[in-house]
Amino acid sequence: MGIRAAIDRTSFAVRAMALLGLERLESGVVFNPVRKEYRADPYPLYRSLLERDPFHRSRLAGGWILSRYEDIATVLGDRSFSADERSWSRYPQMRRRAAREGIPDPYEGERSSMLRLDPPDHTRLRSLVSKAFTPGAVEAMRSRVEEIVDEVLHAVFTDSGSGGFELVRDFAAPLPIQVIAEMLGVPPEDHARFRHWSDEAVKTLGESTWDEQRAAQRAMEELGEYIEKVAEQRRADPKDDLISGLVAAEEEGDRLSRDELFSTCVLLLVAGNETTTKLIGNAVVALLRNRDQLELLRDEPKRIPGAIDELLRYDSPVQLTSRFVTRESTMHANPLRPGQQLVLLLAAGNRDPARFDDPDRLDVTRENVKHLSFGQGLHHCLGSRLAKLEGALALEGLLARFPDLRFAGSEAEALAWGTNTVLRGPRRLELRG
Repeated sequence: MGIRAAIDRTSFAVRAMALLGLERLESGVVFNPVRKEYRADPYPLYRSLLERDPFHRSRLAGGWILSRYEDIATVLGDRSFSADERSWSRYPQMRRRAAREGIPDPYEGERSSMLRLDPPDHTRLRSLVSKAFTPGAVEAMRSRVEEIVDEVLHAVFTDSGSGGFELVRDFAAPLPIQVIAEMLGVPPEDHARFRHWSDEAVKTLGESTWDEQRAAQRAMEELGEYIEKVAEQRRADPKDDLISGLVAAEEEGDRLSRDELFSTCVLLLVAGNETTTKLIGNAVVALLRNRDQLELLRDEPKRIPGAIDELLRYDSPVQLTSRFVTRESTMHANPLRPGQQLVLLLAAGNRDPARFDDPDRLDVTRENVKHLSFGQGLHHCLGSRLAKLEGALALEGLLARFPDLRFAGSEAEALAWGTNTVLRGPRRLELRG
């Protein structure tokens, strides 16, 4: 199965750069996203880049690092820049290295997910699943998401005893996995297995080892076998779920191949799960660090849906992505050559003072927050509406159940950040309410 591109939220090229580690720029700014201090807080690094070197050539990236909002938005909106990793001049070299380690080519056959494809393949695949994420379809899910939030929080509240609980394990992770699993048509008894497969897949983002990538490959093979069994069942007995819809999907007579069905399901599982988990975790940390903003939302819960975009801007679950140059052009008088990579620091763009007033301040009343956290252009996150709905309902329920929400002990004791350089969020967050 095409594990590599099926699970990606960013490129193999970006992960390779993270593996290579330290790079000192001529300006003196160090771009090294794997350093320990950047796990807890990458924003001083982004601020330095914005102030001193927002558009610079990177040997390790095989191209350019972009941190300004306007530059990132321009690239994301320009179809001449490719999402296909095969457009990178170093892709053959990276593939040879991966092949020696037994990692399959994500572009072999029809295995790649829509995230790393360009039109017309991207257009065809996206159109086959987009109906499940229209405004009307997402709004129709509101009552069920509310029920799931209430069910999960009830268990947390009942089990917490003295009021202590761990947010990620007990709430932020179970909620989105149940939502996306139900959408796909996965029965409740298999939700834990889906969570395991998703956890393994995400480990390959950032500076993953070859052993971690091989473990993820085994997990994806298990997931592929599972999805194939469910798909066969739906071919014989269709139901009102997304896998049934994908099995039956046609556009101009063109069905999904079995590989495409698999890669699409994996994409929905991981993107619909991990990013929402980290949205909830990052939002809670931000609010606990800005108590006045937490109290405002707790006392005026109607503000919460409108605050989600500001929380996404303030600390994005997806920190970066990439595009590849396909034709000669210039940016800031610098020549862009075909085959170069552009590393787009989404989270840096979200703190660009040229775009946002007082960007390092969390302001849940900020209006018209057009952040970069869901991307822009052709690859704008398909599930953004669902993620925002889940995030809003999660915060509403959490603040209602635990009005005195706070860290359990000191922040240093209660909070541990994940080690992923691409998807940012706490891996442990001990709370009391």
